[in-house]
Amino acid sequence: MNLKDSKLLRNRAYIDGRWVEADGGDRFPVTNPANGARLMEVPDMGAAETRRAIEAAHAALPGWRELTAGERAAILRRWYELMLANEQDLAAIMTAEQGKPLAEALGEVRYGASFVEWFAEEGKRVYGDVIPSHGSDKR
Repeated sequence: MNLKDSKLLRNRAYIDGRWVEADGGDRFPVTNPANGARLMEVPDMGAAETRRAIEAAHAALPGWRELTAGERAAILRRWYELMLANEQDLAAIMTAEQGKPLAEALGEVRYGASFVEWFAEEGKRVYGDVIPSHGSDKR
């Protein structure tokens, strides 16, 4: 597969800010269903890795909460821009791993990016009522 940015195609899982292998080192193949070609192998993650990913996301939430609405919106906006800048490569990856037509994959990338853009714009608008929680550790 010829990609403009080969770093978009990863064969590891992103957990807690690092690209990692499965704990046991197990991997499984990813094949193109249209022609059976083997694209790569990826880590066969399990419950332990899933727990670590959830714990890392939970630990990252306070830092995200401390960002202003504008800062969060800027991060989401940048993600949206990167999706569009790399839409051809992302669509090619989807086509290879799913066997769907390239035009359909490109439409799906653009459709997904539109949601990121929408949330980036909505993220700027932090207003409304704050309803007290029933517990001090809840929002």
